[in-house]
Amino acid sequence: MSCLSLFSLQGINILACHSFQSNMSFKIFCFVLCIYFSPFVHSSNNYSTNSLDEYLQDLAFNTLVHHRPYHSGALYNPILPANFSGTRVSIVRLRSRRLWNIGANFSNFHIPSRTITEPHARRLAIVYQDFGNWSSHYYSVPGYSLITPVIGFMVFDAWNIWAKRKLSLNTLGKPIVIRFFNSSLSDQRVSRAKCVAFSPNGTLHISEMSVANVCHSQDPGHFSIVVPLNSKRKHRLWYTWVIGFGGMILIGYVGILLMKVLKTKKIQVMERQADEDLVLGNIWVGSSKMPSATVTRTQPTLEDGGLP
Repeated sequence: MSCLSLFSLQGINILACHSFQSNMSFKIFCFVLCIYFSPFVHSSNNYSTNSLDEYLQDLAFNTLVHHRPYHSGALYNPILPANFSGTRVSIVRLRSRRLWNIGANFSNFHIPSRTITEPHARRLAIVYQDFGNWSSHYYSVPGYSLITPVIGFMVFDAWNIWAKRKLSLNTLGKPIVIRFFNSSLSDQRVSRAKCVAFSPNGTLHISEMSVANVCHSQDPGHFSIVVPLNSKRKHRLWYTWVIGFGGMILIGYVGILLMKVLKTKKIQVMERQADEDLVLGNIWVGSSKMPSATVTRTQPTLEDGGLP
């Protein structure tokens, strides 16, 4: 068995196993471990994205193997685990001659006629993926928000499906049409919406969308529709944080002043009480009246008890 990616999460080494000839149950176990720890991995991490992509491809190819003999042009759908609800995967096997004559039209994609594979292959397999609920977990575009699931397709040489040799497409200048159905794109957001294409190496390409819910490409890949994040909302949120932080500082400053005032009043009360507790008498020195403390003396007594 071979493992194509290795990464460490919180001190635990995770192997993403991708050997097609390996035991399928062990392979699923490895991938479940990757999914379990994936919240600790950023959504743009190529290890997690590629692991999911290749895992779904493996399921598609296994489904194709189990449906021998093949029917050219038939779409096969593998059964996915329960935790992948909302995700769809399909695979179709075509002859390159058919792709040249009429193209291919399946799910959300339309590949035009007069398309050839590079390098040339007599038979090809197209794997379609719709990441559904998992889209925002594995894909993100800085400064933009995904408003459609990420969908994609990859082309493989079907002569030896175990090799999983990827192919490129040459459409001779004509675009591959990608249609997004049931998107949440309102009329007000059409002018702001853009198409985004995710490449396997982690880079992305953003382009203008000329027709609502329709994007174009020259190559296989993964695609979605995005809109810029609401700048007014971000400004309002920043303004709220500034006001809140300033209010906390003001409250703290007022509290410190109040404590100082209370402490000063307490000291004044203590001094006043000390002054009131001190009783002084008055004496005349010349023509001036001055305070004098009361003096108490013990009268002397003789030893015989008599008075002086």
